[in-house]
Amino acid sequence: MRVFSAMMMPLLLTVSAAAQEVEVTENPIADIVDIVDETEIDGGVASYYGNELAGNRTASGERFDPGQLTAAHRSLPFGSMVRVTNTSNGDSVIVRINDRGPFSRGRVIDVSQAAAREIGMHRSGTARVKLALLSDD
Repeated sequence: MRVFSAMMMPLLLTVSAAAQEVEVTENPIADIVDIVDETEIDGGVASYYGNELAGNRTASGERFDPGQLTAAHRSLPFGSMVRVTNTSNGDSVIVRINDRGPFSRGRVIDVSQAAAREIGMHRSGTARVKLALLSDD
């Protein structure tokens, strides 16, 4: 057993050192999405919907989960990826369109509660935003 341990120890140390050299990012999906093209499409006031609608079916047929980064837009195709940027603080989040709305006058997008937290609008309920459609061309 000692011989096995003596042989394996240098290998384990090498693997450990290599693992430390790998840079771990907070959100690897955001790094990938930064590579794709963005087209600014809209701007205006965003709102969010939270726990009160959890479990209800969205217009795309899936169940709404306030913890997912999703949103409702009047006309973008389901599955579209959109960067939503809060113009007051510059924070942005990438959401997937899975529902229709908003139905409140003067609003351009309804984001999930998780997305609202990401861009700092969960306390106020609304925020002025810029929207950019992401494409993987």
